[in-house]
Amino acid sequence: MPTTKKVPDIHIAGDLKDLHRSLISIVSVMNRPRNDERLIAEAGVRLDQALFRLLVVIERVGPIGVVDLADRLGRDYTTISRQVSKLERMELVIRHENAQDRRMREAVVSAKGKAVTDQLDLARERMGREIFKDWPSDDISDLVRLMRRFADALERATEG
Repeated sequence: MPTTKKVPDIHIAGDLKDLHRSLISIVSVMNRPRNDERLIAEAGVRLDQALFRLLVVIERVGPIGVVDLADRLGRDYTTISRQVSKLERMELVIRHENAQDRRMREAVVSAKGKAVTDQLDLARERMGREIFKDWPSDDISDLVRLMRRFADALERATEG
């Protein structure tokens, strides 16, 4: 049974340091080009690694403007703009005007792009099953729930 007891302040510093180490490990693994290559190969899709990350983020959070996309990926606006244009030429994304600000164009995944991200999701699931094969299902559920809660709190704390 999960506890709702608040963590005493004297313990949180050590926990936060351990959490930060864990996040560095996760981000480091996720940023390794060979892992993206493995996922792309497992999915059986033909997509440049740089475009892969872009397509996935557009599918997950779109519609999204190029400036926001560049910020989320920690990349230069002009590079991201060129890559989004390439995805558009490949018919994997569609760009349209923002409903509130017609000067701003947003990218959204197309049906063809969604088919590609669906293949990537299936490959990610197959690979994830191997990672979690020895985990009890309750632990996986708890991890997912707590990661979502943490991600939501982190986004709220960094807005603006």
